[in-house]
Amino acid sequence: MLRDELASWLRLTLTPGVGNLSARRLLEAFGLPADIFRQPASELRIHASGAQVAALQGVPAGLEALLDSTWTWLHGANPDGPQRAIATLGDPLYPTALLETADPPLLLYLTGPARFLKASTFPATRCLAMVGSRNPTPQGKENAFQFSQALHSAGWTIVSGLALGIDTAAHEGALTTSAPDDDTPRTIAVVGTGLDRVYPKRNLELAHRIAEAGLIISEYPLGTPPLAANFPKRNRIISGLSLGTLVVEAAPASGSLITARLASEQGREVFAIPGSIHSIQSRGCHALLRQGAKLVETAQDILEELPHNSQPPLSRPDPLLSAVNEDPRHTGLLETMGYDPVGLDALQARTGLATPTLQVQLLELELEGTVVRLPGGLFQRMARA
Repeated sequence: MLRDELASWLRLTLTPGVGNLSARRLLEAFGLPADIFRQPASELRIHASGAQVAALQGVPAGLEALLDSTWTWLHGANPDGPQRAIATLGDPLYPTALLETADPPLLLYLTGPARFLKASTFPATRCLAMVGSRNPTPQGKENAFQFSQALHSAGWTIVSGLALGIDTAAHEGALTTSAPDDDTPRTIAVVGTGLDRVYPKRNLELAHRIAEAGLIISEYPLGTPPLAANFPKRNRIISGLSLGTLVVEAAPASGSLITARLASEQGREVFAIPGSIHSIQSRGCHALLRQGAKLVETAQDILEELPHNSQPPLSRPDPLLSAVNEDPRHTGLLETMGYDPVGLDALQARTGLATPTLQVQLLELELEGTVVRLPGGLFQRMARA
């Protein structure tokens, strides 16, 4: 992209009162952004309001500074590290799946290995979104990690939002799996800030790993801080890039449910993992299931549903509730626990064990990773997806 061309695109995105919809209408009418800015007011008024026409005829504040920083960022990558690119509407690098949605971004900022920043690779990447709670249960995190590993091993790129919790586990699972090849991104992080920032800071190291083996994407200009309104908006990109969205855990009022709704509106598949009826983090998934989302117990359930799936069945489609490192000495206690969160008093009543004996067994199971301790004095038996 030439500097003047970049300047025109940035000017269009910065013009006050001209959102994505108005900008696309103008682009359809006149062509490239530079062509829009060459039009007389009389022509612009056919496709824009009076206030928008006045704004289009001025130069937005901060344009030159943003152009300088963006140009420097675009051409300043270390040749031996992740590279950078900007994809505009109509650019061969722009992903086809996102272009087919109702509100595609005008610009996409991307960073990742050069082999992924090609028109022959990124637009054709088969993506599956995985989202969920920022405060998941230990079981929810394990499910996200294991499903991500299995789905990436079957040839799917995992898309999420780099948030804490389920997003982090989804990215980690894709990064740690043994991929069938290295020709496509392992995972894609769609962020709600400029690509010169990482939010949350706790995921800085994870962001670096994603940039080395996947892609990080944003529609926001460099310097954009983590504004609360940006994160629900970016969810349409997470779902829009993907043929399906898997919700692992979600509370009733959750941003993950926004992503699921957007996926449904975009004509994409929605999947949900059921959980305990006693867990608030499962209620969002249960609501989705009542609304028609597909219930998922194994990764194979997803692979069988998605279109154009040429992958063979997984060699080991384990059930969702398979045991994790179970010690035969504690079989009776584990069977009594089940998989729902349970308190010490309830366990004592079920098993008849003395409190010191029960506490010792629970501690041993915690150390083995078979049982986790939850807030409120509850315990839960772990399972593996």
